[in-house]
Amino acid sequence: MSPTSPRRERHYDTRTPAGPWDAVVIGSGMGGMTTAATLARLGRRVLVLEQHYVPGGFTHTFKRKRWSWDVGVHAVGEVDARSVIGRVLRVLTRDQLQWSSLGGVYDEFHFPDLRIDFPDDKQRFEDNLVAAFPREAGGVAKYLRTVREVSAGMRRYYLSRLLPPGWAGVTDGVIAPDATRLLLTRTRDVLDGLTRDDRLKSVLTAQWGYYGVPPERSSFAIHALVARHFLHGGFYPVGGSARIAEALLATVAAGGGFTRINAEVDEILIEDHRAVGVRLKDGEVIRARRVISAAGALATVTRLLPPEVRAQPWAQSIAALQPSPCHVCLYLGFKGDITKAGASPANKWFYETWSTERPEWDIADPGARAPCLYTSFPSLKDPTHDPGPELLHTGEVVTFVPYEFFRKWADGRWKRRGDEYDAMKRDLTERLRAQFLEHMPALAPMLAFAELSTPVSTEHFTRAPAGAIYGIEPTPERYRNQYLRPRTPVRDLFLSGSDMASVGVMGAFVGGLLSAIAAEPVRALPWLRGASRV
Repeated sequence: MSPTSPRRERHYDTRTPAGPWDAVVIGSGMGGMTTAATLARLGRRVLVLEQHYVPGGFTHTFKRKRWSWDVGVHAVGEVDARSVIGRVLRVLTRDQLQWSSLGGVYDEFHFPDLRIDFPDDKQRFEDNLVAAFPREAGGVAKYLRTVREVSAGMRRYYLSRLLPPGWAGVTDGVIAPDATRLLLTRTRDVLDGLTRDDRLKSVLTAQWGYYGVPPERSSFAIHALVARHFLHGGFYPVGGSARIAEALLATVAAGGGFTRINAEVDEILIEDHRAVGVRLKDGEVIRARRVISAAGALATVTRLLPPEVRAQPWAQSIAALQPSPCHVCLYLGFKGDITKAGASPANKWFYETWSTERPEWDIADPGARAPCLYTSFPSLKDPTHDPGPELLHTGEVVTFVPYEFFRKWADGRWKRRGDEYDAMKRDLTERLRAQFLEHMPALAPMLAFAELSTPVSTEHFTRAPAGAIYGIEPTPERYRNQYLRPRTPVRDLFLSGSDMASVGVMGAFVGGLLSAIAAEPVRALPWLRGASRV
């Protein structure tokens, strides 16, 4: 966004407007904003509560000096008119959110002895795979066919999630048998039945970082959803990722709702087995007809429910699930024409090995290298970015890390975690910077700023347990849980976000839609049918 662009209207503040409220939504990530905006389009007055000082969750941006970065939006698929969810998003944002393609290639994969591009065209994608693995043309074709079949079956699976938890044992396998079977099958097991070429398997699953679990443990159906998600390429919001929150929360406001920031929820209020509101950390009580938690299923059942409800079997079964992995991100500021050094809107994945068995960077070992670096250049993705005379640009380098290394600093205050923490960050910054510049050495003289975020930073700003980047890890164990659905056993208490559907920005979007439908099925289903045809 240009420094001279007009200031946009804000739809959030630190105050709570007067009620009554039809619904309170806890959390303003993609899932919470989608649920709130959908309910607003259905004529409901919604209050969104966000504990951070800026709304948006992983869609928000931050600034240091003259650079600004997104924190979680690097590439998004299915946002144009070819996709049902793209058409629904357009209606929800009232045409106030535009998207820019990352180009003919949206992801580049750099393996130790192979470079392969993932393009925005299905046929070229298949051609690229066959060119790299000419003896595996049959396996590639079978893989792509399986991906399409699984993705088609997921619509029926999502429908099954709208039913009460008590029906799960009967309905899930009947309504969506194929999707359910492959949700409970590991990615590696499916690929073993399609090809014997281990290198091809690594390439086909090279995007596992978009859902956080390597193929040895991940659910194949979720892998297939991510693969299909990008078959028409990747996109980035025009004006930066903060435009997502601006557009969705404007819809909430247009329906008479509001978003309150610096509003950390302490507990969901439950009376006579029914959710009736929330109590904030400062003691303020806000009542509503419905409560929708988009804070993540794990955070909800371990932190927000009253103790007696936390102890109930349904809450305990969700609490037993594992969070997705955490990450560090190196935010980089450049001065110069970074395109001449090889940077582009496409994301670059630098793999140090063909193996996915050790997905995390062993940072406790001073000589260890990160197995994979995911690199993004946000300023090149946004067509409205004005680099100015100094050619200011941004980059991000992401890799997964073990949370245990950072646990001792989890209770510390932001920016005041002590000398040991600061020294650790400086060490990791230098190690990550050096490894990244080995792959893109021409960027070294342009690098003018670097700052590292850690899992405890993620936990502080999002309240995600163990700094999880994708909610609950998408393994078969997750999809065996009958209670992980929008409607909880507590009357008028609903869950929203990616834990209700898939992963990532649009996974959270679908989870947000499912939550709104579960809360208002009579109004929401006809509206959704109409919105999907626009």
